[in-house]
Amino acid sequence: MQELGFTEADWKLFRKRLPKWQERYMEKLIEEYKVYLSSDEPASSKFWGMEKKIKNDKRKTGVLAEGISRSNMKFLMMDLINEGAITPEDFDGFSEDFRDQLLFYCERMKAN
Repeated sequence: MQELGFTEADWKLFRKRLPKWQERYMEKLIEEYKVYLSSDEPASSKFWGMEKKIKNDKRKTGVLAEGISRSNMKFLMMDLINEGAITPEDFDGFSEDFRDQLLFYCERMKAN
């Protein structure tokens, strides 16, 4: 497993935490929806805007992670970072090498 850049313990921790991260991310989305629905836009605009937003959001890893496997765990973590579903504070408990990889990725994302 180490050849993939993470340990078996990292994989187990990822599987344990993913549902909690997704739940937290969906709570964040719902709060965004509430703000949008409270706007002064016409009802029809809000309705169709919400339909589009939900259609896009339900494809995100923070809502529905597809193809969960050891080989793509790192990519799923990167998706979660990009979506704002997880932050460096969520890396606690992972192996030092894996945390360093994720932090490096976060730094590269900030630079772009």
